[in-house]
Amino acid sequence: MNNVKNLFHKISYAQYPLMLIALVYALMPYFQGFSVFWTCINQALIFAGLGISFSTLQDTSKTQNEVSRKIWESPKKGRRALIFIAVSALLMLGVGLYGFLLAKDGIVKEVAFGMLMLGIGYIGLLKSAIEMFENHRSDRTAQSS
Repeated sequence: MNNVKNLFHKISYAQYPLMLIALVYALMPYFQGFSVFWTCINQALIFAGLGISFSTLQDTSKTQNEVSRKIWESPKKGRRALIFIAVSALLMLGVGLYGFLLAKDGIVKEVAFGMLMLGIGYIGLLKSAIEMFENHRSDRTAQSS
């Protein structure tokens, strides 16, 4: 079982090239002209959603950095972070679904698809964040010791 967990943790590193690709697409209009803005934003949203989805394969029993540790150990900060992630996911999914279902073919429908992809990534992020919060809360780890 540990081998499978380690395999998924290693696969999670695919998040970095995917987020780099998203960044390249986000910056591309500055170099190619803003006539490609919406197409590039759509591609950036799609790759960011994929990157966030891959990041959820990380080991939630460990924090990745000091900022993360401070957030997930604090019951108040952790709850705020979970609320922020949940609201963000709902907004992205809502805007994405609205645009995707109601827009005629064109760039609005494409960008709405990108928003949906990012929202789906945030749903996975929310699940991982909940696990991080459960694993690292200082008020729970102190009680179980």
